[in-house]
Amino acid sequence: MSGDAGRLFTRDELALDPVDLAHLLLGSVLEADGPDGTVGVRLVEVEAYRGEDDPASHCYRGQTPRNAVMWGPAGHLYVYFVYGMHFCANIVGSTDGVAGAVLLRAGEVVTGLDVVRKRRPNARGTGELAKGPAILTSVLRIDRDENGVDLTDPASPVRLYVGERVPAEQVRSGPRVGVAMAMDTPWRFWVDGSPAVSTYRRGGKRRVRPAS
Repeated sequence: MSGDAGRLFTRDELALDPVDLAHLLLGSVLEADGPDGTVGVRLVEVEAYRGEDDPASHCYRGQTPRNAVMWGPAGHLYVYFVYGMHFCANIVGSTDGVAGAVLLRAGEVVTGLDVVRKRRPNARGTGELAKGPAILTSVLRIDRDENGVDLTDPASPVRLYVGERVPAEQVRSGPRVGVAMAMDTPWRFWVDGSPAVSTYRRGGKRRVRPAS
């Protein structure tokens, strides 16, 4: 796939089980337009969430107006508000009518570095610029307005591009972060050695919302 780097993903390519989609997304580039410029990040940490068979998923109890985007079709962005202060973004996978998405946890800035430095003036280094799901959406200026946008459409304000495939030996996996249910399910995947990978915090010690 490395020869295709730089083109938009197609919907069919993203219509995968969330665990398979999570592997595919590592190394891909999410690009978003903002009033002060365009920013792109190379995804280096993600988490997979299924639907009604995944207790940590927003879709565990069925479809609602809030989680409707997560039921497909693939290739759309599912954005939700958490803790009354942050937005988190997910890329929808699976097939239309089957819930599944991948939470975007961290990225390395590859486009619009000057724009990002203005948005994150207190970041201690480039690895801190898009480290963590709430910071990632903040850097990309993704909020509720982007919920449901089509990442495969070149006219979309947020787009997903094929990147250089991350070699399997560089991919690590472990428990998901901060969830109260199915906390030991090893569906968090990251690029080993990337300074942008977020700090692991085990869930279950306090009541939290599902992470996707």
